[in-house]
Amino acid sequence: MRSLRVLSVASEVFPLLKTGGLADVTGALPRALAADGMTIRTLIPGYPTVLEAVRDAAELCRLDDLPGGRARLLEGSHAGLDLLVLDSPQLFARPGNPYVNERGEPWHDNALRFGALSAAAAAIGRGSVNAFQPDVVHAHDWQAGLAPAYLHFGGGARARTLLTVHNLAFQGQYSADLLAELKLPAQAHTVDGVEYHGGIGFLKAGLALADRINTVSPTYALEIRTPSWGMGLDGLLRARADVLSGILNGIDTNVWNPATDPYIAERYDAGRLALRAANKAAVQRRFGLHADAQAFVFGFVGRLTWQKGVDLLEAALPVIVGSRAQLVLLGSGDPEIEARIVSAASAHRGRVGVIVAHDEALAHLLQAGIDALLMPSRFEPCGLSQMCAMRYGAIPVVARVGGLTDTVIDANEMALAAGTGTGVQFAPVTGEQLEMAILRVLALAHDRERWRDLQTRAMATDVGWARPADHYAALYRELMATRA
Repeated sequence: MRSLRVLSVASEVFPLLKTGGLADVTGALPRALAADGMTIRTLIPGYPTVLEAVRDAAELCRLDDLPGGRARLLEGSHAGLDLLVLDSPQLFARPGNPYVNERGEPWHDNALRFGALSAAAAAIGRGSVNAFQPDVVHAHDWQAGLAPAYLHFGGGARARTLLTVHNLAFQGQYSADLLAELKLPAQAHTVDGVEYHGGIGFLKAGLALADRINTVSPTYALEIRTPSWGMGLDGLLRARADVLSGILNGIDTNVWNPATDPYIAERYDAGRLALRAANKAAVQRRFGLHADAQAFVFGFVGRLTWQKGVDLLEAALPVIVGSRAQLVLLGSGDPEIEARIVSAASAHRGRVGVIVAHDEALAHLLQAGIDALLMPSRFEPCGLSQMCAMRYGAIPVVARVGGLTDTVIDANEMALAAGTGTGVQFAPVTGEQLEMAILRVLALAHDRERWRDLQTRAMATDVGWARPADHYAALYRELMATRA
């Protein structure tokens, strides 16, 4: 019996290109699925960094009828990933961020750029590329959301489709005037198709037309069916609840391994936690904090946005500084929030440090050197940083939302007595509750034996991809078993 063939379609893939957790998932999942006997190829746009990484890629075919013009489909490999690269210079030969220009504005032709990606996926899913004919087209987020639509309206035999929602807040909404340029038929622009509030909704189209839908944690799969979390799509998601499920993400435990990590100052494991002190000292130097081996260091790594609750961190600074603790923040995002947090750090020089950047290597050092990671997210589909933190013995302090609920066990008294706690949860997501959680974790740290036990349990938590990959493999097989 031949292996199941899956085409994964994504706008970013680690280590080729990363702006967030989407790339981590699309980079790690195909490798994990190989253990389940799956044949996975990943379709990604031909950004300059991608083409540079696959310079020896061979041309498979030319696609002449894509939105935005002709393109070449290349076949190559990189870092254990089998890749199909959509080489379309007029759409993708741009430096920097794949979604926005140097002014932070979305590229004017993003609809055509990611329409082309989706249309290419559909062509492959219809068997147009002899070298690889997938059984399942697995589309990730709005950038690949039109793939199920192109397959649905294209007619004929086709692959089954799965849409994974990594963050419902990003939906890809464009003018209905682009319907012809996107090479979609007029009948596609209906409430049961791609139409959304009079325009074209990339994510909405995928949610309406994919054979199956999943998101990246079981709790988030429930939350998005409600008006509070559904971002205007909760009605559609409730209507399709029978094909919607949640599969918790994992992290690449080879990349995130403090015993072998090349980016940290001193490597360690659960049996050598004292070696973390060298990493704390390195973090304090990099972020301009006072050198103090006894200071409790909180950290934050991620997008500096309202969603991530960075404004709540700003409001909690008096509690952190007043407890003689320190705080480091690494990330970028909303310019106004960036400016405010940088100003706050300046006001607490030596106690608060901020580096506004996306720096993968520094993120590793941060996780290895902080004592606790703060994640006061207002919503969080899954979250990966808290799993990285546990892997590195940094205790996660998280809002009780989405995947944070599913990955962190609150270290309350009964959990500690049972030996099951791995972090601190708080709810509701308010400044007051965050401050209480900060005080809780500081109190836990005062009991050194209990704190070490907490770190050891966190580090032993299974946060890898083996179990999630098994769930995805089962989902693919279910899709094939229910083929109409």
